[in-house]
Amino acid sequence: MSLPTVQAPKRRKRSGVPETYDFRRPMTLAREHGRVLEMAFETYARQWGTQLTSRLRVVASVTLESVEMKSYDEYVGALPAMTTMVLCGVEPGRATGVLQLPIDVSMTWIDHVLGGPGVPLETPRELTDIEWALLREVLAHALGDLSYAFAAVCPLDVSVRSVQYNPQFVQAVAASEPVIVATFALHVAERESTATLMIPADALLATLRAGEALDNRTPEEVAAHREALARVADQVLGVPVDVAVRFGSMQVSAAEVAAFAPGTVVPLRHRADAPLEVVVGDVTLATAAIGSSGSRLACLVVTSEE
Repeated sequence: MSLPTVQAPKRRKRSGVPETYDFRRPMTLAREHGRVLEMAFETYARQWGTQLTSRLRVVASVTLESVEMKSYDEYVGALPAMTTMVLCGVEPGRATGVLQLPIDVSMTWIDHVLGGPGVPLETPRELTDIEWALLREVLAHALGDLSYAFAAVCPLDVSVRSVQYNPQFVQAVAASEPVIVATFALHVAERESTATLMIPADALLATLRAGEALDNRTPEEVAAHREALARVADQVLGVPVDVAVRFGSMQVSAAEVAAFAPGTVVPLRHRADAPLEVVVGDVTLATAAIGSSGSRLACLVVTSEE
């Protein structure tokens, strides 16, 4: 009778290209911090969608796609060669943030504001002063909702400063500086697009990290924790341990050990005035001098080890 052949499971091939990771500047967002930021940005996305609907007078919605931490250089490198980069002031801290929109989206919104059907330009170009003034008003009201969305996270005030169109020439922060990038999916009328909001990581995470050091427990919880620690300490201190006092070790051959017999003298090579070792579990905790206590041998601890 032959047994069925069991085939080893095939290893799944990995896809993708390895990414460079700098261990000196880790760009990993803690899970608890990421969840808090996601909730805040989701709240902002809902507010932003309502703002667009009222300002553009068309049905609009904004949904959060992702929240990531990366370096500013990585963020800029992933942007199109020409796009609408709205530089924003971030308070507190006087930092600089970026709200990025595709050029055609900016022109579509301006057309909606002027009462048009929202037809984008065939050839992307920079905004005129009048077009920028119209877009700036729309974005100023939208960015104002960040204060409400992040009220439970950290104080945040974002205001519009200026606009640029070539990401490679915009140095909002240092290239290696960690930044938080929120990506949003925009649905305005029948058009879909993507926008990103970049804020320096320190402006958002400083308050979160400071809050971790605060003790938010109630007095009852603190008292229960102290009582538990005291009980553990009492139990540990009551555990019996074997303490031994030993002379200095020496090496002998196996033949000498085999020749041990009653009457064999073993030289310890331990000076009479040298202290003995006090050991617990083969760990030296102190040294002691030979002595006596009444009719019993004893030792006097002269030094101790940590």
